Amino acid sequence: METKIYETTYGDKKVTVEIGKYAMQADGSCVVRCQDTVVLVNATVADKARDGVDFLPLSVDYEEKLYAVGKIPGSYKRREGKPSDKAILVSRLIDRPLRPLFPKHFHNDISVVATPLSVDPDVSPEALAMLGSSIALSISSAPFEGPTGAVNVALVDNQFVINPDAKAREKSILNLTVSGTHDAILMVEAGAKFVDEDTMLNAIMFAHNEIQKQVEFQQQIIKDFGKVKKQVQEEDETTVKIRDEVKKIVDKELDFVLDTTIREERQNRDAILKEKTLEHFIKDYADVDNLESIINSTIYAMTREKVRAKIINKGVRLDGRSLDQIRPIWCEVGILPRVHGSGVFTRGQTQVLTTCTLGMLSEMQVIDGLEEEEEHKRYMHQYNMPPYSTGEAKMLKTPGRREIGHGALAERALEPVLPTEEEFPYAIRTVSEVLSSNGSTSQASVCGSTLALMDAGVPISSPVAGIAMGLIKDGNNTFVLTDIQGEEDFYGDMDFKVAGTESGITAIQMDIKIKGIDEDVLKIALNKAKIGRLFIMDKMLQVISCPRQELSPYAPKIISFNIDPDKIKDVIGSGGKNINKIIEETNVKIDIEDDGFVTIAGKDSNMLNRAKEIIDNIVMEITVGLILVGKVVKTSDFGAFVSLSPTKEGLIHISKLSDKHVEKTEGVVNVGDKVKVEVIKVDNRGRIDLRLIQKL
Repeated sequence: METKIYETTYGDKKVTVEIGKYAMQADGSCVVRCQDTVVLVNATVADKARDGVDFLPLSVDYEEKLYAVGKIPGSYKRREGKPSDKAILVSRLIDRPLRPLFPKHFHNDISVVATPLSVDPDVSPEALAMLGSSIALSISSAPFEGPTGAVNVALVDNQFVINPDAKAREKSILNLTVSGTHDAILMVEAGAKFVDEDTMLNAIMFAHNEIQKQVEFQQQIIKDFGKVKKQVQEEDETTVKIRDEVKKIVDKELDFVLDTTIREERQNRDAILKEKTLEHFIKDYADVDNLESIINSTIYAMTREKVRAKIINKGVRLDGRSLDQIRPIWCEVGILPRVHGSGVFTRGQTQVLTTCTLGMLSEMQVIDGLEEEEEHKRYMHQYNMPPYSTGEAKMLKTPGRREIGHGALAERALEPVLPTEEEFPYAIRTVSEVLSSNGSTSQASVCGSTLALMDAGVPISSPVAGIAMGLIKDGNNTFVLTDIQGEEDFYGDMDFKVAGTESGITAIQMDIKIKGIDEDVLKIALNKAKIGRLFIMDKMLQVISCPRQELSPYAPKIISFNIDPDKIKDVIGSGGKNINKIIEETNVKIDIEDDGFVTIAGKDSNMLNRAKEIIDNIVMEITVGLILVGKVVKTSDFGAFVSLSPTKEGLIHISKLSDKHVEKTEGVVNVGDKVKVEVIKVDNRGRIDLRLIQKL
């Protein structure tokens, strides 16, 4: 096979794409390089669809290999295990803009695997993996209606930066990923530090300009290496006939199904209609294996059209709301007495309970990923959606890609308002339990987490609220919906989640089911989202207006301070002797970081202060004139030895025990006495001479 290398730019860096040299048996394959970052992307397509499959079976996997950054995995077997949360989130990033660009009835299995082989800290592999996925699919036999481009954008000193390096990412107040085709935007993912709507819109359009260049770049590759596309399997005559008959029979009955604003009633009517329709057709089409699937998918398509028509023609939604109307909201906090903070956020039939737990900084999450240094997460948000939240009787499962994605979105939304470690030396974990689901549970978890954080007394800089926007597009007409519920997500064209404070956006996630949207729709959606989230925030603040001044009595009390890093070894002592003695005496937990940052946690404030006092004594510089308190540990004919700290001891010569003549040391002090002393001499060997001021 011919090998060819193509060259373009990504921001201010050169990018090369190599085709034909590696992974020859994959349907489409490429190697994308930028500086020392190298990503291999492969796409494979099944020859035919599996029986009974009526959806697009697309799987996308982003595989983190630690050899890419010169690391050996830390697991027992010393090999990579299940995907990290980061890998799952990147897999979702790649998947979301690809999925809308396949024909409706293409049901062959498609697999996309992106593997970073080498990672340069100054070039993130994620956007390169997204670009490579478009190229691999575009030159494969899959009927992919791309190509797409993908761009990462930072905002540094009021300037947009494409493909930012490590320093720019650290300084940036915006981490934005955008994907789209030449003509429209398909996916937006962003974390931000209070970026206003106009700036966010400009950043997205700035990214789209770069995307257009990437799409044009791919055209020559497709021309040179593109394969003949697989044909979409047309439905057979029997299936088409059944669909036509179903449409005639259920049309009026479907109007009755939708003629109620109560969701449960619609669901009951829909179930009865499907059951009756199946009974009607099974007599004549008993030999059709997927008869029920044909009927249900036809009714779904008809329902979708009727719901959309009602919005387009009358401006009325399924539950009777106007396009901009938000469902009824109520909130409460402090409902769980033993947890450190709790909040419930309810919007319509969507309800989320979030708890907040505080711990020591040593309880931060350690992430072993494709970063040069070990990464720690001080704030952890986790999202759970059990089956009962949708009324389903199913077994509980471990969190899947959706749960991890929703948790990460809420985490991103709240990070900018959290206090620093110095201000609030705690690890923070919030867990959102979805108690009831009918649309936008991820944004309800943002709101619930804000309530729980404030109830726990975490001094967040401002409250954060979130809302999900929807879209119905009919030709040139667009209808943006505020606060979409589940059915509007299913039947609509967009799920656009926006979270932020009163002063700006902190997180965005947008997915499109059609072939993209333009700047005008984005602008309308962003502005309406701001109005909506401020309305929601007002409802939240009526319940709790600011963080509580006191932590829960069940939360650990923590104090923090800094010591000279060179003194850490003195605090710890040989084999941990000194620090273990402090812990045993005061019943506290002590963490000391490499930079000398110390945190002490415990239940008794007096013991916290005592532990700090001991550490302060260990690390302090002993100088002449210093007044200290110590304990007599030994007496002799020539004086008393006083312990000033676990590592420092001084001598009060018998002549310095009193202004008067002292016959015997024990006549003034004894072992165990607490004394206040003054340092009168420190020799070049570090020996300390003391003068007794007062016996305590």
